[in-house]
Amino acid sequence: MKGMNSMKAHYVGHVVFYVKELERSLAFYRDIVGFEEVGKALGGRAVALTSGRTHHEILLIEVGEAPAPPSGMRRGFYHIGIKVGDSLEELRTAKKELEANGVQISGMSDHTVSQSLYLYDPDANEVELYVDDPSVDWKRDPQSVLAPIKPLNM
Repeated sequence: MKGMNSMKAHYVGHVVFYVKELERSLAFYRDIVGFEEVGKALGGRAVALTSGRTHHEILLIEVGEAPAPPSGMRRGFYHIGIKVGDSLEELRTAKKELEANGVQISGMSDHTVSQSLYLYDPDANEVELYVDDPSVDWKRDPQSVLAPIKPLNM
């Protein structure tokens, strides 16, 4: 479905999550994953976070006891990928920090172009923390992005 307009996406700018408890989710994304808090909005019921790349990449909005996202295969949101470095050593460090904070790793994958840890945030949203593999030039070999997923052992 190729459009006839001149619009060109630059990048995904931000993701907005509805969360049960703002402080609990803020502790996860700010204190564990490492985003910086930009500020609060909506009378303190929302907080914007940035990695420094843009004004905000994540917005958390507290909704209380609303239903949690369904698990398993479904249409809609699957997970968010957050780049945490450019080397396996940085991913190992992230894994140790997650484990030290009681965050359970649900999976680890080698995607050829990147290596990833999978986990869930406090509201059961799946989060992928990844590092790009600097030895793979996906721009020169775009098919490398579609390489079979291999287990990652760390």
